[in-house]
Amino acid sequence: MAGPAKRARPEVLRLPEAPGVAAVAGCLVLALGGCASLPGLGRSKVETGLEVLEKTGFKELQGKRVGLITNHTGMDRRGRTTVEVLAKAKGVRLEALFSPEHGFTGTNEENAVSSSTLRLGGRDIPIVSLYSGGISGMRPRPEDLKNLDALVFDIQDIGTRAYTYLATMGMAMEEVAKAGLKFIVLDRPNPINGVTMEGPVLDDLSLRQVTATAYFPEPVRHGLTPGEIARLYAAELGYGKLTVVKMRGWTRDQWFDETGLPWIPPSPNMPDLEAAALYPGISIFESSNLAVGRGTPLPFRWIGAPWMKGEEVVRRLNEAGLEGISFSAQDYTPSKSVFQGELCHGVRMKVTDREKVRPLKVFLRLNDAVMSLHPQEMQWRWDEAKRMVGTDKFREMIERKASLAELDALFDQGARDFAELRQPHLLY
Repeated sequence: MAGPAKRARPEVLRLPEAPGVAAVAGCLVLALGGCASLPGLGRSKVETGLEVLEKTGFKELQGKRVGLITNHTGMDRRGRTTVEVLAKAKGVRLEALFSPEHGFTGTNEENAVSSSTLRLGGRDIPIVSLYSGGISGMRPRPEDLKNLDALVFDIQDIGTRAYTYLATMGMAMEEVAKAGLKFIVLDRPNPINGVTMEGPVLDDLSLRQVTATAYFPEPVRHGLTPGEIARLYAAELGYGKLTVVKMRGWTRDQWFDETGLPWIPPSPNMPDLEAAALYPGISIFESSNLAVGRGTPLPFRWIGAPWMKGEEVVRRLNEAGLEGISFSAQDYTPSKSVFQGELCHGVRMKVTDREKVRPLKVFLRLNDAVMSLHPQEMQWRWDEAKRMVGTDKFREMIERKASLAELDALFDQGARDFAELRQPHLLY
């Protein structure tokens, strides 16, 4: 990872005074680089922490100078952003904004994002980048917090440890604890449900010092909401000033498209719920020399390489009898990332039953098929793989050619162990 980037000269963004629902396509997600459609509105109604906060009169923030960690996903079902809502809240003084990986607009794919400024209500509000270079560039600095009474977090996560937004939340909580401030999480759904857990639990907490993809001692797929992870981490830190504004109407078995909330792609390569459903497993291949669909129409629903025997890999996968997913051979030429501009032969994945599909088992079968057919071509970057999987045991078992049953046992045990650990921190 690159070192901390120099703070660039701020770019001033302007937020319309009253965007409303009709302006969702034109403002913050907005004036900031693209917007999602609003599917699912009018169906099962889940109220996010943001909406509950407003309905209860912003009582947790009354009289406080507030900083807000958010991005384009901080939005309510009416198309209003968290920034807009807090800026207009009586008794609340919005003093600073903080943005995670991919920036305030959710469109940046660089290794570092510069800070900027938002013009709002006649004031220039700083947007401090919490992705300014390296792990140290993901923390708010003391000078960023000195004029605040509370820091609020409102970002949509996707339900897997290797996604960096909640690591940003954890690092911010550490810095807030040092400063003696309140930390408030406006809770949002786990989009791939809050029941299913998969994968090893992170067993080397020293990785926190080098990567945001291995921050919490939880399985790869953790089944928690941002607020629940905040509670778990606050207990670890011994931090007593955490408030989670709970959702209303969300149940653990719900997937995102059952909430009635708008799907807003949380990052540039997470276009829909199917990609999110497979991401916990397929994203591990980013530690290898395989393309994972970046720069194709199917990020995290296709893997490939110029040397891959796609049809043979598919045949082996079909013989594995995995539930909830189908496979087909498909060629793509990625427009970015691994094998950019090269014709790749590969495997297209389609979820046929999301309640039955287990992306970590899909990953293990894909890895077994590709490594069996391409023992010379297929390569792992093991330090990165440890960060994604959470343990060196994966490498040890692959190198001694452990059976799939042994690998399944490793991945299943972590989830079973975590089930009891997470219980005191569940909110729903």
